[in-house]
Amino acid sequence: MKRADTFYITTPIYYVNDVPHIGHAYTTVAADVLARYWRLRGRDVFFLTGLDEHGQKVQQAAANAGVDPQTYCDQLAPQFEKLWKRLNISNDAFIRTTEPQHIDVVQRFLTQLYDSEHKLIYKAAYTGWYCTFDERFWTEKDVPDGLCPDCKRPVEHLSESNYFFKMGEYQDRLIKHIQASRQFIRPDSRRNEVLGFLTTQKLGDLSISRPKSRLSWGIELPFDKDYVTYVWFDALVNYISALEYKLKPNSPTSFWPANIHLIGKDILTTHAVYWSTMLMALGLELPQTIFAHGWWTVDGEKMSKSRGNVVDPYAMVDQFGADAFRYFLLREVPFGQDGDFSKEAMIGRINSDLANGLGNLLSRTLTMIDRYCGGRIPPAHSGWEEHENTLENAVRESAWLIDELLTTLQFHRALELIWNVIQTADQYIESQQPWKLAKEQSNRMRLEQVLYRLAETLRHIGYHVLPFMPFTGEEILRQLGLAVAEPGSYQTVLEWGRLASGTEVRKSAPLFPRIEPITAQGAKTVTENPRPAASSLADATTATTAQQASTTTQTAPAYITIDEFMKIQLKTATVLTAERVPKSEKLIKLQVDLGAEQRQIVAGIGKKYEPEALVGKRIVIVANLKPAKLMGIESQGMVLAAGDKEVGGLVTVLEDVEPGTKVK
Repeated sequence: MKRADTFYITTPIYYVNDVPHIGHAYTTVAADVLARYWRLRGRDVFFLTGLDEHGQKVQQAAANAGVDPQTYCDQLAPQFEKLWKRLNISNDAFIRTTEPQHIDVVQRFLTQLYDSEHKLIYKAAYTGWYCTFDERFWTEKDVPDGLCPDCKRPVEHLSESNYFFKMGEYQDRLIKHIQASRQFIRPDSRRNEVLGFLTTQKLGDLSISRPKSRLSWGIELPFDKDYVTYVWFDALVNYISALEYKLKPNSPTSFWPANIHLIGKDILTTHAVYWSTMLMALGLELPQTIFAHGWWTVDGEKMSKSRGNVVDPYAMVDQFGADAFRYFLLREVPFGQDGDFSKEAMIGRINSDLANGLGNLLSRTLTMIDRYCGGRIPPAHSGWEEHENTLENAVRESAWLIDELLTTLQFHRALELIWNVIQTADQYIESQQPWKLAKEQSNRMRLEQVLYRLAETLRHIGYHVLPFMPFTGEEILRQLGLAVAEPGSYQTVLEWGRLASGTEVRKSAPLFPRIEPITAQGAKTVTENPRPAASSLADATTATTAQQASTTTQTAPAYITIDEFMKIQLKTATVLTAERVPKSEKLIKLQVDLGAEQRQIVAGIGKKYEPEALVGKRIVIVANLKPAKLMGIESQGMVLAAGDKEVGGLVTVLEDVEPGTKVK
């Protein structure tokens, strides 16, 4: 039985033929955050990643390179291992499916199913369509246009005998398991996708072999030397085989079932259906959670080698640093949804969140401690009025919420909460004005209390960001004169007031130097007081009026025709998330649901609304407005709001109308 104090997390094993890209980095960084977090919480963690090295693509690539497949894999494997070191990934093991111990486990499982009382593996002739790229058979109805449904490449017609696993016998049992456990497949949209598939069509049996006459590079079937194992049956077993020979000495042997399999949404079926039915047939428990996250596009386009827009994680680390890249990946979009990558967006995050936000708060605080307190943490003091405990209260309230969000893989919201504390600390500095307190000896105790609270807040922030940005978290603690907490001490170190007075601080260079945006021609982008595009109807009125004032005075309404009005696409949308744009009291960034898609909209409604009050509202947006950037953040539409110079209220829909409904 699995011990309650263990935590087992896996990434997919990545195909050795692929060049590491942003998708690989995304999954692995997310897994690393969870592994680091649960270690701090005291769990015995096993974090597994690795490579899938068998299959037809590897065999063909090796032949083209003029080397044997094993040599080919040995040459490519280090590119992943080196990248994980560059990204400070703390995996406990790295598995390769060509390792003899893994092969032994796969053959043992095959024999168990083949020799079972119900003969769960059988041989039969098969005729169908085959995709070489995905190494998968398809039925006639799957390929009406002759293309693979997954990769859109041409398929070929094959007739051959193969061995099949009786996957269809477990369909009803799998449906019941998914229905009984809401945590088994996440997020809910992926769960509904799998249930929809399983409840609307009969689940066939799975071909788990390939004849050596067509493919020789694979694990040989233990009961027929003329066949090798289908690459997915081989690859999925890694989650079990690693526990037999990759654990460190004295590690608990009760890690299974896995707490979380982290995967991309493109391999959801293989994990939720193939792997689950295999485990049922083998008499093993199913993983607690299979979490399928979304894909990344680049500047709005799908990544592809032909377009030349594949994001190279090595280049991102070289240019921006590992922690900045890690932060962007998990902060930019809610985990589970699709995201869009651009260097401009990343530079915006680095400058606003990391340089101007976190880095500036650390630098300001330590500079004042150095200047006013001789470079040592001042006494805490107590007894000031309750309303001055704003900062302490913000830290206390956020701590338990961050814990809850990390346990549910809401990385985006957890980071948002941490940065809300940073913003509160900045506001605290402005309201308390330590530089003024330092001028009067009578204010000495109050000055020390203010600086202590800021330093203690930074200590909390340092521990909270450790899982996300390990270098940064360690550096914050080092500059505060502290050591990184031992595993298991997370709850203790997050008690308020544990920063010892008299500790010597060690102010260093800025954590994140500001990056000057560069245009495609190499010139610096002008950012001083740019005129933002309108983000709400009230803003649009103000912006238009300002432009017109320079040429003419409006004395009558500017009428438009019905044809002109019909060009505007007004649609209902539901607000999914809302957060303030750093350094702006007016702008709020919204993620909205339009039914068929999700959009990001930046709206100038921050003086009227708190972000949390907007979540769940059914609003009206201009859906066909050309995207524009406000403070470096792209806005893909405009919300409708009533107001003249200031926003008086949002235009909302009273009835429960589906998101994306046309407004007319």
